[in-house]
Amino acid sequence: MPEEQKKDEKEEPKRKVDIKTLVKLVPPASALKQRSSKAREKRIRLRLTDVSPTKAKINPALADQLGISDKLEIAVSGKKFVLEAVRDGGVPENEVHVNEELMRENGISDNTIATVRAHRG
Repeated sequence: MPEEQKKDEKEEPKRKVDIKTLVKLVPPASALKQRSSKAREKRIRLRLTDVSPTKAKINPALADQLGISDKLEIAVSGKKFVLEAVRDGGVPENEVHVNEELMRENGISDNTIATVRAHRG
């Protein structure tokens, strides 16, 4: 019996695997990490208005773009403020309205450029 198995093995020639066809199966590195890039933060203008000191008014489209649901973080002049986000369609998309007294106490004036992002805390 072992002789019959040897004959069968000899009759079937071993096929070489074509490397090019194998390479086509492997996706390029750029395709592995493809995903839609979502903005994490944005530079905006701070407008000082009559808002509660613990809240900030933000445009709903900007809040969706940055992934802000309940709290936002504003970074300006080396200071960070975590405030409750209030969606307001009347606020321009490139502005965030904050409490005037809170900002003036921290030395921040009206129309200052700041960075806004979702609070991850």
